[in-house]
Amino acid sequence: MEFHLFLPQMRLSFERLVASARAAEAAGFRGVAGMDHLTPPGAQQHAMYEATVTNAWIAAHTQRLVVGSLVLCDAFRHPAVLAREAVSLDHASGGRFELGIGWGSWAEDFTRFGVGPAEPPARVRRLRETLEVLRALWSGETVDYDGEFHRLKGAAQAPGPLAAIPVVIGGTGPKTLALVREFADWWNVPVHHLDKLEQARPQAGGARVSAQQMVAYVPGGGDRAAVTELAARRFGAMRPVIGTGPELAEHFTRLGERGVERVYTWFCDFAAPDTLSAFGAEVISRCR
Repeated sequence: MEFHLFLPQMRLSFERLVASARAAEAAGFRGVAGMDHLTPPGAQQHAMYEATVTNAWIAAHTQRLVVGSLVLCDAFRHPAVLAREAVSLDHASGGRFELGIGWGSWAEDFTRFGVGPAEPPARVRRLRETLEVLRALWSGETVDYDGEFHRLKGAAQAPGPLAAIPVVIGGTGPKTLALVREFADWWNVPVHHLDKLEQARPQAGGARVSAQQMVAYVPGGGDRAAVTELAARRFGAMRPVIGTGPELAEHFTRLGERGVERVYTWFCDFAAPDTLSAFGAEVISRCR
């Protein structure tokens, strides 16, 4: 199993984001992923940085970490712009960029800012078109495309990717899983849908399985009650897993036995560097 750090670029300075990313790299994490919203879900009062700029900054300050987002919202970007942003990040990072993309999960991004299409069925159709356009532009060929949402005529982009840019798509709905089968290298299962993993797995085709997991790490000699209280304040009803290093290693081993090959860990203490170091020593090292 490989571990990626889910590090939302909210309520953290760029200096702190880099410190956590470097600590994750030293601790054995394989990658780091942020979020992509126009207003922070449930936390509109807090400041937040843009996703792709944050990816570029973290990539520039690390050496091995894969950078990406869980996930970029398709409707925020024209696919030609996204195609060029992705290739730019791919080249700048030396091939360490992955494209996590979805059709949008937070309604206020659409209603508050007037982003469209607002209705989920149309957003799913738009995401399919975007994935088709990305694939065509990254091929290096001249592209003519006449869709419901996107129209290109004689379009081409250079340079192309250094290699195939991995695509991560999350969700368990039938229309989303159809996109996973056709376009994704990784299928990300939301934590609240892990109970559907075995049922939905055949619909994901050849995509590898990842999952997001909220984590409340209890250090050796730490106060479990205090950590549990912090997790409840931070994550509410999102079912974090709470435990010591050995307990968490056992939990993630069981996930691996269910076919999960990657976990995006979201720490309740905002990924404090000391927490990441201890998690690497006590959990990542045991799950390899």
